[in-house]
Order: sequence, then structure tokens, then C-alpha cells
Amino acid sequence: MPQLSRAERDGFLAEPGVLMRVAVVRADGSPLVTPIWFLHESEAAGDFIYFTPREKSEWFACLRRDPRVALCIDEQPLPYRKLIAEGEAELVHDVGEDDQWRDRYRRIANRYVPEGAAEAYVQNTIEQPRGLYRLNLADARVKTWRMPLEGEPAEGIWHDRYYRPGTWGSRQ
Repeated sequence: MPQLSRAERDGFLAEPGVLMRVAVVRADGSPLVTPIWFLHESEAAGDFIYFTPREKSEWFACLRRDPRVALCIDEQPLPYRKLIAEGEAELVHDVGEDDQWRDRYRRIANRYVPEGAAEAYVQNTIEQPRGLYRLNLADARVKTWRMPLEGEPAEGIWHDRYYRPGTWGSRQ
């Protein structure tokens, strides 16, 4: 599969409505995957995916104990763009510090609901404290891919491990 260029990746991550799935590790070692809203922002300090668990969520408790995460951001329609990142999430703001990052929370909400409704959502949930986490993509293991676009070759798009030697698409 072709990898996303930086411009393709940033464009994909900026598209409204695309959900992220965050995987964390429970205390017993089992995985927990939760679909959530996210925000991608490039700053002087790095290229970050921001996300925000509510204080009482199970996955927030998991992150407090073990900051390892796997993030999956993908889409259903062609060209099936995908980004998978694995790393350690950083707690930027803990519960009780919500006022310090409320503008970022508004930017997150604006990606998923219309602007007027986003502000209403923020106000309606203001009494439910959250933490703010981020994953620096520069420090994470990141994989991206998409289906070939018009004019790009369709054969040999999968990694060689998926092909039997000598079959269509194989480079062996």
C-alpha cells in the first residue's frame, strides 16, 4: 500500500468527523479499545494527536497506570486512508485544569459538531472534568497507508509478507 505523504496525512487528520480508536492496557493485561474524538496539531514542540478522557472513564484509569497507547484513525470510503500510532501518551493537563485548555477542547468539539452546537456541547459537559493527553507522532511508531489513487499501479500494493511467491502482486 502506498504510504500517506506528510501533506496527505495532515489533510486526512484535519478532516471533520473522523474518529480515532484508542487502545490502552487494563490492569489485568487485557486490551481496551474506545472510539473517541481527537485533534491533530503541529506545534514548535512537535506534531501531536490530542485526546481527552473523562475523569470517570475506564480508559483514563488505564492511562494513569500505564501510558502506552495504540491509536487507529481510519476511514470507510475510498481511498481507505489509515494511520496507526503506538507510543506513550503524555498527560498534559490533569482533572481540575480544564479551564487551562478549554479552547483546545472547543477545537476538538468543532471537528465533530457544528460550531454553535459545539459550544453548547462544551457548556453542557463543563461539569464533567477531563484530562488532556497527547501523543507526539515524532516519538511514536507511526504507519500510514491508503489504496492506490487513479493512475497508480494496483499490483504489489500489499507488503510482501501477504503474497505467496510468484503470485499476482508479489515482488518475489
